[in-house]
Amino acid sequence: MPDLPTPQDAAEAALFTESWDAVLSYADLCTSGAASATELAGEAFALGIQEARSAGSGPMRGPARRVLPVIPLLLTAVRTTAATWELAGRGHRLDPDLRLWLNSEKAARYHGMPLQRPIALRGLRDLQEADAALLWLAEVEALPLTVVARRLSLDPAVVSSELAQVRALFRDRCHRNHLDTPMDAECRSYARLLDAVTRSPAADTPEDLSRHLATCVQCAEAAACLRLAGGGLPAALAGGVIGWGGLAYLERRRRAAEVRLGAGRPVAELEAGEPKEGASKARLVRNSLLAAAVLLSLVALGVSMMPMGGSGHDNVAGDDTGTQPVGDPAPTRSSIGAHPSGTASSSTRPTTSSTATDSGDKNPDTEPQGTASATASNSPDPTKSSGSGSGSGSGTTTPATCDVTYDLVNQWPDGFQAAITVTTTKALDTWRVAWSYRDGQQVTQMWDASVAQDGSRVTATAADYNKNVAADGSFTFGFLGTWNNSKNSAPSGFTLNGASCSK
Repeated sequence: MPDLPTPQDAAEAALFTESWDAVLSYADLCTSGAASATELAGEAFALGIQEARSAGSGPMRGPARRVLPVIPLLLTAVRTTAATWELAGRGHRLDPDLRLWLNSEKAARYHGMPLQRPIALRGLRDLQEADAALLWLAEVEALPLTVVARRLSLDPAVVSSELAQVRALFRDRCHRNHLDTPMDAECRSYARLLDAVTRSPAADTPEDLSRHLATCVQCAEAAACLRLAGGGLPAALAGGVIGWGGLAYLERRRRAAEVRLGAGRPVAELEAGEPKEGASKARLVRNSLLAAAVLLSLVALGVSMMPMGGSGHDNVAGDDTGTQPVGDPAPTRSSIGAHPSGTASSSTRPTTSSTATDSGDKNPDTEPQGTASATASNSPDPTKSSGSGSGSGSGTTTPATCDVTYDLVNQWPDGFQAAITVTTTKALDTWRVAWSYRDGQQVTQMWDASVAQDGSRVTATAADYNKNVAADGSFTFGFLGTWNNSKNSAPSGFTLNGASCSK
């Protein structure tokens, strides 16, 4: 990785320190490995600093000019550096889908004639840099407005109204750029209707305009930028400015903001900084350990009071208590493993307990959940899988229970973007989520998981970096899909490692 340029002043150092995580996140999407991602991010970072200095952009040097703000400037530098790698024979280190995109007409739009470039890219560049930075941080990076105000030195009391004004200004610039774009007679005939329909959140799109948007890329891009209501603006910005992988980057940044700032925490706690977050985590760990210790003590007490085989007099204290232990310690350990919740085993004869099935479990969605003993049964539950431990204590365990939230983030005439959040009551060392579509939907791209689809059944498997989930924790992954433009119903039949989930 090349040496990064030395910041010229404190403002420049602060800006690019805050931007490195975003650059590395997008570089990771563009490459085939962690080492390649770090190298690509370093080269793009150096290129972006040089471009910013040559432009004399606002906070770093001279008066504010109409250039891209720091983060999208660096992200476009990642895309440019990736194209340089492809031309220099280093394309094998890039994502295969990105290589196809770089050699297509879609990539050429970002470097071709200015009037042919994406509407969102032109609209963002036409804003003053401070306005463009406010729009990008709030919409794409998904930062709370209090954090955005602190980063841009704005008054927190008025930042919300300023954001609303910047959104309207961005829409105006995009509308003007759309009219300036060379277009055929059909597109121009729909230009005014498109402007009117997208101004009103309650307005219905006429059928002929809907058909046109399904076939015209430029008009569809313009519609996404002009329609401020509905939550589609972040996707329009990310896709139009970054290009390839824009929606995947958008989902990553949303998740990064939730993890870094703590989704659902009070604003006062967010503004207090990270030490309070660390203290909260420490309290959570201590409370969890205390609860686990109390639970284990209750289980041990219950097990010690259970009959452990033979006659009922084996567990009665008498004058010969020193001649034999109360019970065999091996069955005691097995009983604890099989019933973490403290319920008693249905079998009181450890010598006849059945052995769980091994990795040849019939249910492909089932995952091992730890070491446990099997209960005595002639027909084991097919939703249970064998434990990962070894020895006489291994056996079946109950799959983790879970809740699923399906979020349709965005939808257009022939496609959609969705996200799935799963909350599990038990700790997982890997996960596999499956569901079924009813209307012929097909998943085309997924991030934060790998995807496989067999007919209507879709299976998402954890990535290496997010496969471990704590008890009562949650994980999220997103994807793009296609639908038949008649109905796009929410999926059903969710399972986590073979166990049914509530939705």
